[in-house]
Amino acid sequence: MRPSRSLGFLALSALVFSACAGGDADAPSADASAAMTGPRVPVAPTADDQLPSAIIGEAGPLMGLDVEYVDGDTATVGYLAVPEGEGPFPALVIIHEWNGLVDRVRQVADNFAAEGYVTLAADLYDGRTGSTSEENVALMTEVNENPDRMIANLNAAVAHLKSRDDVTGRVGAMGWCFGGGVALSFGLDGDHHEATAIFYGRLVDDPEQLAHIDHEVYGTFAELDNGIPTAEVMAFEAALRAAGIENDIHIYDEVNHGFWLRVDGDPEARTGAALDAWQRLKAYLDRTVRDGM
Repeated sequence: MRPSRSLGFLALSALVFSACAGGDADAPSADASAAMTGPRVPVAPTADDQLPSAIIGEAGPLMGLDVEYVDGDTATVGYLAVPEGEGPFPALVIIHEWNGLVDRVRQVADNFAAEGYVTLAADLYDGRTGSTSEENVALMTEVNENPDRMIANLNAAVAHLKSRDDVTGRVGAMGWCFGGGVALSFGLDGDHHEATAIFYGRLVDDPEQLAHIDHEVYGTFAELDNGIPTAEVMAFEAALRAAGIENDIHIYDEVNHGFWLRVDGDPEARTGAALDAWQRLKAYLDRTVRDGM
């Protein structure tokens, strides 16, 4: 593990605002255990005009498995979705929002498996989820108070994926809101991985700090996001350029925080931006995580 360099950034994560409260705070459904023992996910990439089923509220039953991926830690239980076929496949670690590892994030993991990625949805909250802003902030604060444990958790997630015979060894990390900020922190301080994708997460604008990232960075942000103003995004992009870090950063007009993970919350306003962000993301993952297969 690299020494922690982003403690100031992590502290900012505790300030994540109530816009995240639009997230589903559901715990796993009563039949989740049965659903998680289902088959591997058929590989069926989305068409150019198609969004993943999870973010439009049309996901089917869960098709992955619960997995303990941190040695000696039975409280931390992630969700693993594996494509059909022998592989080897590229891999992703996806990082939940402020309310924890809920079913929508599991459904997104299934969607990435359908794109051909072995996908591990990490659990930073020891199996807990929040159902109110107060609970979510308390869970985030607990993580922020022990950033080394958070980095170790994600290092273990990457190691778990790389240990699999059906994984190429190339792994990307991505997250939304709280998880987007964590993905950036992991890009700065975690073990080597090939990609960092940020959806409206807290940012760093210090070129010297960002220079520790050794791969291209993807970012999707929202013009109407009061918690992450466009000026902060532009400063982040400028700092990446100053640090010599390739990047694909975009601010979408007329959408708010959280628009991508829950397109079904306002399909008319969010669909166009979400589709463009999805196509950018697929292209980004193709050139960073699939590259060299």
